[in-house]
Amino acid sequence: MASRMIRICGLISNSIKINNLKTNVSALGLLKTNIPLVQIARENTNFFNKKPASLLWKSVTSVSNAGKRRGRGKGLPRIKNLNRGQKIGVGKIGMVFPGLNAPVVKGALKVTRERLPDDPEREKKLIEMQNQYSSKRRYKLHPLERGWTSASIAGRKIGPPDPVDEEPFEGFQSCILAFKNATTMTSHFGRMKQCRATVVTGNGNGLVGFSSVTGNDAKTVIKRAKNRAGQRLCYFERYNNHTVLHDFYTQFHKTKIFVSQKPEGYGLKAHRVIRAICEAVGIKDIHAKIEGSLNVQYIIKAFFIGLLRQKTYQQLADEKQLHLVELKKEHDYFPKVIASPETPRTESDIKKNEILDFKEYIMDGRMVLKKAAPPPFYTKLPSYQIYLRKMERKRDHDNVRIRLRAEYGDICSFHVEKYPEARILRWKKQKEQPEEEA
Repeated sequence: MASRMIRICGLISNSIKINNLKTNVSALGLLKTNIPLVQIARENTNFFNKKPASLLWKSVTSVSNAGKRRGRGKGLPRIKNLNRGQKIGVGKIGMVFPGLNAPVVKGALKVTRERLPDDPEREKKLIEMQNQYSSKRRYKLHPLERGWTSASIAGRKIGPPDPVDEEPFEGFQSCILAFKNATTMTSHFGRMKQCRATVVTGNGNGLVGFSSVTGNDAKTVIKRAKNRAGQRLCYFERYNNHTVLHDFYTQFHKTKIFVSQKPEGYGLKAHRVIRAICEAVGIKDIHAKIEGSLNVQYIIKAFFIGLLRQKTYQQLADEKQLHLVELKKEHDYFPKVIASPETPRTESDIKKNEILDFKEYIMDGRMVLKKAAPPPFYTKLPSYQIYLRKMERKRDHDNVRIRLRAEYGDICSFHVEKYPEARILRWKKQKEQPEEEA
């Protein structure tokens, strides 16, 4: 008991000493500071800051189930996204903030903070944007801008890629070739959703590029694929700026493509993916036949491989060391030399089994199988044979009359030179006699 009392007395004496020390130090002014260590401020919160926007809109746009059954929720306002059109660092007063809405350094100069002129139509534009996307109706596209099918956005035009170093892609147009959604089951995150987009872009004058990007958000994936395609451009030469340089065969895995050069005005007769690539390159007349797999990725890669393997007429002439002669139906098959090597070979230097046909040489011995059109079904009927026997005497009757008029000047026998009387008798009108003789 005595020891406990001694301990309590000691604690009391120590506390008295500490209090005396604090009073002395505070009297000397050693614990006074110029800046307060703790600043007491009132919380700037209210009803509109505590609740999220979804609950605030729900209080205006929601109706009870009983009210819905009685038709009370028809004239209620719709939800508007008030954040649409707003940009970070841009408000009612236009300011340039380096690092926020403007670069810190522009060239060799340092960007300073300054005020921009006021935009009187800013509030009007924001209200229009908020009202434009507030409706629940789908944004209606023109039928020519919807793509190839209604089930996918493939075939839709999405404009040129974004500028690179303030240099825009003038004259470029991008097209979505393929878009696919896929899901993957993982052990950690469960079912993961992903999408893949393939986009081609070109200026219609020989420059073209394509890219495939995989990601989680569809809009982000399409934008990245479009911009990446603009950074992977290739240039392809064209024959008279309207078709490929020559016929070629190309293959990627199980997809085989036979491409034929066509005259001006023929058009694009090919798979829709090849047509979109040709429009980006600037090819207007072509015929492409696909054999094997119709995988979109295989078609794209096979066609680009074929375009890359094209050779100019001068390169082909230098390879064979022979003159390249063109024979066209438009020119009545008149021979025209379009390329010549520096040192052409003589006839004695050409081997007997050497391929000299241009089409067979560029196709590497492969030819497209062209089946003959089957005869009409009525040619196998017995009535058709009876018809042929009846028309045997009148067959080519019109052509014979034209040939006789061209050779003899009139319809007559082929032996009219030997027998002049072998002509068709024609009735001659009697000449009207004059009135005096009558």
